[in-house]
Amino acid sequence: MLVDTHTHLDAEQFDEDREETISRAVEQGVTRMINIGFNRETIPTTMKLAESYDFIYAAVGWHPQDAITMKEEDLDWIAELCRHEKVVAIGEIGLDYYWDTSPKDVQHAVFRKQIGLARELGMPIVIHNRDAHEDTVRILREEKAQEVGGVMHSFSGSWETAKLCLNMGFHLSFGGPITFKNAKQPKEVLKQTPLDRLLIETDSPYLTPHPHRGKRNESAYVHLVAEAAAELKGLSFQEIAEITTRNSLERFSIR
Repeated sequence: MLVDTHTHLDAEQFDEDREETISRAVEQGVTRMINIGFNRETIPTTMKLAESYDFIYAAVGWHPQDAITMKEEDLDWIAELCRHEKVVAIGEIGLDYYWDTSPKDVQHAVFRKQIGLARELGMPIVIHNRDAHEDTVRILREEKAQEVGGVMHSFSGSWETAKLCLNMGFHLSFGGPITFKNAKQPKEVLKQTPLDRLLIETDSPYLTPHPHRGKRNESAYVHLVAEAAAELKGLSFQEIAEITTRNSLERFSIR
């Protein structure tokens, strides 16, 4: 049993073979997938997937790259969707200083609003953090995100940053980069991450693990992430599969 805690199966890269892609994941033992709806276009397609497959769940939120497009009615829309039985988190939300698509002050405001909504609804949050470690942690702390906790998606920070996130009750999720030969930092952080806070993901169709790097990623490849995590932790594949599956179901309150 494996859980892909972060995927984008509704992406256009899967338009020609989406059903086959999902079937391949199931054949690889992926029993649950959490699809991420992160803007006005992908939230409806994420919800459609979650409603079409028993084993696909949804997280809905507003991505920092799209922060400049968010309106108050969008926040109300997310709040309404959070009442849906298949919606398990608000996300992905956070900060992205790599892509210059939304001003930092706008990203901060949208991030804070969504943390506030999560606290109001008692929902965990899925955090996108790219090149914004200090501000991400600061805002999480100032907005009392520890009251709901959540997941640091595709964690790429230092162990010092990881400890700050762990102290706020967050899980750390790792994907394809832990299979990359030169990705020393995520490997070292994973080694130190407590087993009860460890999650795995693909972020498909992006961040494809070795040996498929450079090609389209898909949820079936989460088994490659699990294999790498098992090796780094000195555990068997089965042990990592059981641990990360249990953590996923508990974190997202999935039966």
